[in-house]
Amino acid sequence: MDEDNFAGVHPQRLAADPAAAPSPALAGAVVAVLARGGLVALPTETVYGLAADATDARAVAAIYAAKGRPSFNPLISHVESLAAAERHGVFDAAARRLADAFWPGPLTLVVPKRRASPVADLVTAGLDTIALRVPRHPLTRGLIAAFGRPLAAPSANPSGRLSPTTADAVVEGLGDRVDLVVDAGPCPVGLESTIVACLDGKARLLRPGGISRADIEAVLGARLEDAPTIEDTRPSAPGMLASHYAPAAGVRLEAAEVRPGEALLAFGPDLPPGADNAAMVLNLSPAGDTVEAAANLFGHLARLDASGAATIAVMPIPETGLGEAIRDRLARAAAPRAFPGEVEPGSPPGNAKD
Repeated sequence: MDEDNFAGVHPQRLAADPAAAPSPALAGAVVAVLARGGLVALPTETVYGLAADATDARAVAAIYAAKGRPSFNPLISHVESLAAAERHGVFDAAARRLADAFWPGPLTLVVPKRRASPVADLVTAGLDTIALRVPRHPLTRGLIAAFGRPLAAPSANPSGRLSPTTADAVVEGLGDRVDLVVDAGPCPVGLESTIVACLDGKARLLRPGGISRADIEAVLGARLEDAPTIEDTRPSAPGMLASHYAPAAGVRLEAAEVRPGEALLAFGPDLPPGADNAAMVLNLSPAGDTVEAAANLFGHLARLDASGAATIAVMPIPETGLGEAIRDRLARAAAPRAFPGEVEPGSPPGNAKD
């Protein structure tokens, strides 16, 4: 459905008290939608978020499809407490000080991702860092705790539109692309969270937001560094521009055949000539479904890269649906990169390419 024709299209909508923990009935309804991979619009103290199970790559892909995002950028994972956040990220002293001072609240921390974290690669855009936040909103924090898993939740609006601070704005923008809207009235802050990266002993401001630079620097006892901004690159965390994710292997796009020694990233039911002799074959979606393909993208690339093949041949991907975003990520993976040992311009701190 065209995103300009959502008026009058109403998803399921449940009213809730913003100052109270969720009722068992509300929690049950939200958990049921999330558990089946659905999307729920939830209020936070900043803006309404479009939430999905952060450990379910296909559900996360549905976020991108609903918002019409043209590229896969990292998403914030929302958790109910610092203890929960530490199950997914590694907190240094600075990150812990900021979490102690401002959580729950409108601060997102980007920290190294724990290898054991089940958060999907599509949430982190294939990077080894993760963006984490504990929202102050008691209703949403209670719903996260009831679900028991992190929620990926960018703002609940079509890409390029204003972030919604009311449930009416969510319904107007997304219509039936969202399965359930929890209406708890207007968001009190109305501004996205501040994002700070705590990596390699440095704290960098990636995006200004609901907590000021001065307040953060007062807690740290030091100035925040500014994030580099390089044109024609993608965010390595929400609000940060940096170099693209690239496998060690070369990437050959629009492949009509598989050459000797290559691995194959396939799409659709029909494989090209030479596939039988490929070093490894992984299919993003045998059915030709771009949502399924998006869910598999980063994991398949990583496995093919680990196969030892010098080159990954990539079959053509259609531009329809999430195909545009998949093609964008693959084009960036295929682009020229720094020589071994160099840090690419704008690459995230601590993510130098070997």
